[in-house]
Amino acid sequence: MLDELPLALDRGRPEPLSVQVADGLRAAASNGLLRGGDRLPSSRSLAERLGVSRTVVAAAFDQLHAEGWISGKRGSGTYLTTAPPAAPTRPVQQHGAGEGPALLDLEPGAPCAEAIDRPAWRRAWRVAADLSPLVRKDRAGEPEFRTAVVEHLLRHRGLGAGSDTVPIATAGTSSAVSELAAALLRPGDAVAMEDPGYNRAAGAFAAAGVRVLPVPVDTHGLRVDRLPPNIKAVYCTPAHQFPLGARLPAARRVELVEHARQAGLLVIEDDYDGELRYDTAPLPLLAAMAPDVVVHLGTTSKILSPSLGVGWLVAAPEITDAIVAYRHRTGTSPSPAGQQVFVSLATHGDLARHLRRLRRALPPRRALVVSELRRRGLDVLGDDAGSHVVVPLASAAAEERGVAEARARGVALDPLSRHHLGPRRHHFGIALGYTALSWPDLATAVPIAAACLARP
Repeated sequence: MLDELPLALDRGRPEPLSVQVADGLRAAASNGLLRGGDRLPSSRSLAERLGVSRTVVAAAFDQLHAEGWISGKRGSGTYLTTAPPAAPTRPVQQHGAGEGPALLDLEPGAPCAEAIDRPAWRRAWRVAADLSPLVRKDRAGEPEFRTAVVEHLLRHRGLGAGSDTVPIATAGTSSAVSELAAALLRPGDAVAMEDPGYNRAAGAFAAAGVRVLPVPVDTHGLRVDRLPPNIKAVYCTPAHQFPLGARLPAARRVELVEHARQAGLLVIEDDYDGELRYDTAPLPLLAAMAPDVVVHLGTTSKILSPSLGVGWLVAAPEITDAIVAYRHRTGTSPSPAGQQVFVSLATHGDLARHLRRLRRALPPRRALVVSELRRRGLDVLGDDAGSHVVVPLASAAAEERGVAEARARGVALDPLSRHHLGPRRHHFGIALGYTALSWPDLATAVPIAAACLARP
C-alpha cells in the first residue's frame, strides 16, 4: 500500500530527511490513506523505495513510536496503532436539514419504500448479482430490460410498442430530457413547459442551451391554446400534472396532439404518477394516441426506488437512434445493474404485485393527509390519485411563513414558488407528498404541517 502513498522527500529543505519521512507518514494517516492496524513496510524496504539510508527511516519510525502512532510486533512487523486527528470536516447534512437532525420529509416526488416487499427486493438484487459481469454495455439498454419495459407498459399503461416505436433504457426522467435536448435540439431552440412545472426538466433543457418558455396551466392541466409559436417541443405531465395534480382531459389531449402535428412539434410526455391511479382508470397515453409525435418517459424512481437509477423512453426509431448515437459519441448509458434488478422484479411477478400493493397503500395515506388538512380549514387540490396533494394558500407570504414554521418544528415542505418557471402571478401554496415517510412518521408530520399552514 505504501507504494501508492505520496512520500516525496526534498533534500533542499532544511528539515532532516527523517523528519520529512515521519511527517509524510503522519499526513497519510491523517488523510485516511493509512488506517489504524495497517502494517508498514520494513525500514529496509522503505529506505530502498525512498532512496535514503536505512538509518533515516529507522529514525522516523523511532519518532513515530515515541509519539505513540506506531508499534512493533516481534516477528510480524511495524503497525500503525492510531491516526493523528484530521482537519475538521463539515458534517454530512441530511435531506432538508441545516444544523440538527433530519427533517420529516413531506416533499413530493419520493417513492413509498415502506410498500416494497423486502424479500422480493433482496431476491431481485441477488439474481442481478448472479449474472456474469458485462464486458460491454448495450447503449440502448440491456435487451432483457427493454423487453420487460414493453410488457410493463402494455399491462399497466396500455402502451403497445410496435414497429413505429422503440423502447430504450434511460437513467431517469431528467437524464432522458438532457439526452433529448442534446441529441435532437440545438442551443437557442425553444421548448414549452407547464408553469408551474417540473423544474429539474427545465434545468436539463437550460443546461443544453435550450430556451424554456412557460405555458400556464389550469385545473385541467396544460393550456394548449397558450402554446407559443416557433417552439420545437412541448414538455408536459398529462397523467398527473406536476405539481398541481390535474389530469389532462381527453379533449385537451386530442387538441395537443393535433396542434403538434400541425406545427411539427415534438411532445415529451413525462408519465409522472402514471402508474399510481387508484381512483379511476387512466386515460390513454399520448404516446398511444400519437406515436409519431410523442416521446414517452417513465422512471422507476417513483414507483420503486431511485436506487435502481433507471427509466425508459419510448419513441419513433429515428429519435431513439439519435439518442443511442449520442451515447456512443459521449460514452454514456444507464446502469445495467438497475436494469437487471427491474427485469428480475418484472419476470417473477414482483413488480405487478408491488404496484397492486402501492394502489392499496396510498389511498389511506392520502385520506389521512386530506382529513387533517380539511380539519384545519385548508383546501386540497389535485386528483384522488398519485403521491401528493396541493394546499393552496392566499399569498407568497403565507407560503413562506408556513414553510419556515414547519421547518422550525422538524417538517420539510415544498413551496409552489420553487416550481414556477416564469413571473409568478398565481398558484401560491404547498405541494405536500405522503409517500416518503413511514406511516408513524407521516401521522406525526401531517398534523404539524396542517397547523403551520392554517395559522392566520
